[in-house]
Amino acid sequence: MTAAPAPIVLDPLARDNAAEGALLRAAGPVVPVELPGGVAAWAVTRHAAARELLTDARLVKDAAHWAAYQRGDVPRTWPLIGLAVPGPSMVTTDGAEHRRLRALVAQAFTPRRVELMRPRVEEITRVLLDSLAAAGEAEVDLKTAFAFPLPMTVICSLLGVPESDHGVLRDLYERFFGIKPDPAGIQATVAGLNAFVNELVAQRRSAPGEDLASALLAADTDGGALTDAEAAATLRVIIAAGHETTVNLITNAVRALLAHPDQLELVRSGRVSWDAVVEESLRWTPPTSNFLFRFTAADIPVGDVVIPAGEPVLVSYNAIGRDPSQHGVTAELFDITRDPTRHLSFGHGPHVCPGTPLARLEAGVALPALFERFPGLSPAVPDAELRPSGSLVVNSLRELPVRLF
Repeated sequence: MTAAPAPIVLDPLARDNAAEGALLRAAGPVVPVELPGGVAAWAVTRHAAARELLTDARLVKDAAHWAAYQRGDVPRTWPLIGLAVPGPSMVTTDGAEHRRLRALVAQAFTPRRVELMRPRVEEITRVLLDSLAAAGEAEVDLKTAFAFPLPMTVICSLLGVPESDHGVLRDLYERFFGIKPDPAGIQATVAGLNAFVNELVAQRRSAPGEDLASALLAADTDGGALTDAEAAATLRVIIAAGHETTVNLITNAVRALLAHPDQLELVRSGRVSWDAVVEESLRWTPPTSNFLFRFTAADIPVGDVVIPAGEPVLVSYNAIGRDPSQHGVTAELFDITRDPTRHLSFGHGPHVCPGTPLARLEAGVALPALFERFPGLSPAVPDAELRPSGSLVVNSLRELPVRLF
């Protein structure tokens, strides 16, 4: 085995995810990287390596295997600690415990149950578009006015969270994902999220309803029902995954179509399906840039390099989505006509995102409805002037200014 190369320092402001992904991919299938604060990790950068590693039992989710964290080298105040060590839930467990926790969530997001939600998604989409049209403003931030409220309203409707709390949740999660500066620190943000979901659990314990939160608390498996702590952690995961991924998917898809009018014409003419737009957007600009973390429970050889035991491993969806060995020599191009090739933007193996069917449904409803309602939709600023989210985890824009008319 060869010695590991010098680490690639990741841009903490994520100013050019495509360029950084290409740099990582060119360095090898797994490469050492440095995160903000000097935190060392390894990045998986190619499709084949990711498929193999994400089903490798030696790569686990328990931070007890993160040597630097256990030694105290990574402080609990590290800005990304809430993502790297988010507390016990299906995101941080493996094996039987993961299957128990995941089963309770997966029951709510089966393809059949998600399809039953289509009328509600269509209704929310129509109301949002009606509101945009009625306001009569030629220029809007489409992310704030449409891409965010659609999935947030859907997931909060499922959980029985009132609309008055949607803004609070958005603020907390933007701080959590590093999109918005957090003067109070990550611990205060995590405390705010914990307080919100703990109160939701307490309310549903005392007065169950017909919502998903109540159903999760009432559900039972071979391993038993959820404890309050497990329920709170699970709800944090559901709210985050249930809105953030779809916000970014819709935002990125609209941006890509507006920047590629030839591709937009193909789908508008009916020659290519909107499903193809969704899948190509997921591949070309995955909603999640880098997934933090999994940990090596033993030395893991990958090609000519060995990832030592005790190391954190991030999955670089930026790099993987444009891997030419998987997607061909045109992998860098946004092309909705390309032959279907499986991407990994929702993960792979036993930890694949359970909310995948819902995200696809929401984007598949939102995109055609948006372009049908506003056929003159156009960018309000040049594509090169759009501001990235500024997060190592979230692959999106701070805002998407468009002209509706």
